[in-house]
Amino acid sequence: MQEEFGPDFITVTDEDGNDIELEFVDALEHGGVTYMAFFPAVEEEADQESEDYGLVILKAIQENGEELLSTLDSDEELNAVYDLFMEQLFSEEEEE
Repeated sequence: MQEEFGPDFITVTDEDGNDIELEFVDALEHGGVTYMAFFPAVEEEADQESEDYGLVILKAIQENGEELLSTLDSDEELNAVYDLFMEQLFSEEEEE
């Protein structure tokens, strides 16, 4: 029996209470922290060149014994983790 796997989607709520649907792309661990990369889920006819369509990187944090996703603390952290994701994603493409 063959199983088909589709994309994984999650819904997160931003600081303003808006729900945002994200498509999971990849995860990595860096410095003891788990980071996850997502693309915003958009309609097929939506403008994928829009600034709202870029890669979203969140990190897993523990708060009150619960695992939550959080934004990164600094531009330096974001840039370092973004570079790691790009290296990982492009190395996977080269292996195929």
